[in-house]
Amino acid sequence: METRFLGNSGFKVPALGFGAGTFGGKGPLFSAWGNSDVADAKRLVDICLDAGANFFDTADVYSDGASEEILGAAVKGRRDQVILSTKLTLRAGEGANDVGASRHHLLRGVDRALQRLGTDYIDLLQLHHFDAQTPVEQVMRTLDDLVRAGKLRYLGVSNFSGWQLMKSQAVADRHGYSRFVANQTYYSLIGRDYEWELMPLGLDQGVGAVVWSPLGWGRLTGKIRRNQPLPEGSRLHDTAGFAPPVEEERLYRVVDALDAIAAETGKSIPQVALNWLLQRPTVSTVLIGARNEAQLRDNLGAVGWSLSAGQIATLDEASRVTPPYPYYPYWNGMFAERNPPPV
Repeated sequence: METRFLGNSGFKVPALGFGAGTFGGKGPLFSAWGNSDVADAKRLVDICLDAGANFFDTADVYSDGASEEILGAAVKGRRDQVILSTKLTLRAGEGANDVGASRHHLLRGVDRALQRLGTDYIDLLQLHHFDAQTPVEQVMRTLDDLVRAGKLRYLGVSNFSGWQLMKSQAVADRHGYSRFVANQTYYSLIGRDYEWELMPLGLDQGVGAVVWSPLGWGRLTGKIRRNQPLPEGSRLHDTAGFAPPVEEERLYRVVDALDAIAAETGKSIPQVALNWLLQRPTVSTVLIGARNEAQLRDNLGAVGWSLSAGQIATLDEASRVTPPYPYYPYWNGMFAERNPPPV
């Protein structure tokens, strides 16, 4: 398994990581994702470790904490072999302070996550969303205190806009606090918004992308086809309302291109889609999810080979959209002389 730096942290992570949202199966969203119990999770973790994919990501809200508990049980006795990543700030209880990035919630949320994971430190903690009600100075000071206390190793964000992430970095720099080195972001062949602002920011600020839903919420598995009903087992039946939007004809155009390249390479459609992401700037690790061993083994086959320049160009063209202002002049080359595009 190839390893890459997590932003400019100096810390290396595998090119593929495992998203543990399929562990637990509680609630309307996560029950549709998967319901792996401890025994299933141990088997999936074994396969990942055998392949060198030792980065495991979860969150306090995944199955109401059950994902963290099951992941912790699955890696028990081999903590030194794994990289544990989790997230908090989304509502995780009924109390007035069970949400957000206040000092109260961050301190208590980290302690609860440590308990559920069965560990005394978290390798990467990511804020699940930006909290506009809490001063950024308080957020960054609290996170820095947690790093200095040894409870956290590295910091990241998820679902932040460019200005939110940049303001946080500026506050950290002003006060000498720990900076964010990771951005867990949605990025796929049918969701390339990350490239408009967050990718250039990542290049400038040394923030590595931890990619979630690289198969476009299950739409790039090869099972979603033009003029055909959704497959019976598709999670889109129950979770389409949560999924990042995509225009149907664009989806089918991308799937057609994936079909052709899969035939050329002898790889599966998911493997081609994942390999495309692994060629993109700033990508530190791509999170794969799996409800069973077959899905996991197929996704792990995305590494160890590379698409050709021509194949990448075909996928680029099939998936391209015109960015909104002020990004489209940048992409169209109007500012290229002074601002070369990152892709």
